This record gives sequence, C-alpha cells and structure tokens, in this order.
Amino acid sequence: MIKVSVMYPNTPGARFDHTYYRDKHMPLVKARLGDACKYYTVDSFQAGFGPHAQEIMADIPNYTDIPLVIQISEVVVGLPGSR
Repeated sequence: MIKVSVMYPNTPGARFDHTYYRDKHMPLVKARLGDACKYYTVDSFQAGFGPHAQEIMADIPNYTDIPLVIQISEVVVGLPGSR
C-alpha cells in the first residue's frame, strides 16, 4: 500500500476553498479511484498552532540548527469506517 500526500503551500493572495475541497473534490477522487483508494483524510492545523507559532518556532534553535520541513496533521474528515 502507498500513501499519497498532497500539500498546497500557503501563498499570499492564494485562494483555497476548503469546503469545496472537502465536500466535492475529495469525494470525486474517491469515486473515480474506487477500491484503489482505501480511504482519504482532509487535514487542518492552523487553529491550534497559529496562536503559538511564534513562541514554538523561536524555541527550535535551542535544539537544532537543521533547516526545518514540518508536516503536522490533525484529521478533521475521513471516509467512514477507515483508520
């Protein structure tokens, strides 16, 4: 089994309709892929991280000097019955 992650970078002025993506696009993908798509999730992170982003990011140099690549997900929608 493989896992495919599709990420859309947050770019100033960019448009992303989360409701359409969640309610229309992803069900379309699942319908077209059929049994080849075991499940899917739509992830969100902004609400929890946003208010504390500056403090959390400022602490990182205390333990590393490696450039960061961060992917942290909170599952907010999943196909029923999937885990």
